Amino acid sequence: MRYELVIFDNDGVLVDSEPISNTILAGYLTELGHPTSYEESVRDYMGSAVHRVHDLVEERTGEKLPDDFDATLHSRIFEAFQRELVVVDGVEDLLGKLVADGVAYCVASSGTHERIRVGHLKAGLDQWFEDEWIFSAEDVGRGKPAPDLFLHAAERMGVAPERCVVIEDSPLGVEAARAAGMDVYGFTSMMPADRLTGVNGYFSDMSQLPELLA
Repeated sequence: MRYELVIFDNDGVLVDSEPISNTILAGYLTELGHPTSYEESVRDYMGSAVHRVHDLVEERTGEKLPDDFDATLHSRIFEAFQRELVVVDGVEDLLGKLVADGVAYCVASSGTHERIRVGHLKAGLDQWFEDEWIFSAEDVGRGKPAPDLFLHAAERMGVAPERCVVIEDSPLGVEAARAAGMDVYGFTSMMPADRLTGVNGYFSDMSQLPELLA
């Protein structure tokens, strides 16, 4: 493998959480008087930290979301995770191959540390990720599309950005990886390939990824 570090996005790449979280986010925004469809939530917010929701709502309407918005949103999402969340097909086989090949990996997510851990525990991925391999937008202040999170992950893992590859499924994540000077491959399980511009390649099944990275 020509990379020293594989950096995974979390939601939609490791755990199948995007349909759950975007359904809940769209419903909650609509409930608060900001009508939002599931498709609009995916288009505007997929791959971003929650501060982007606050920023776009205020920019578009001049109104601020409630002070307890984040806590309520996360509570609803975590409850749904306990009922519905599963690991993305093929992820555990892929991680096993990386371990066997001696390739380092980590996760860098716009979600909070709590959200990442809750999801990993429910999906059975907690055994694959040590605490020091988990990075959140909480760690850097600016989420994707800023490159800060990916650069932070590379620095903490001790690998130069040009020796890293990012696995992403959102336009914001692809933009962040490119800004960090990293190669990036686009997972097209939810997002059409034509939305993931600037990637080094596309794949729709985790079993296809080792060949792309070889």
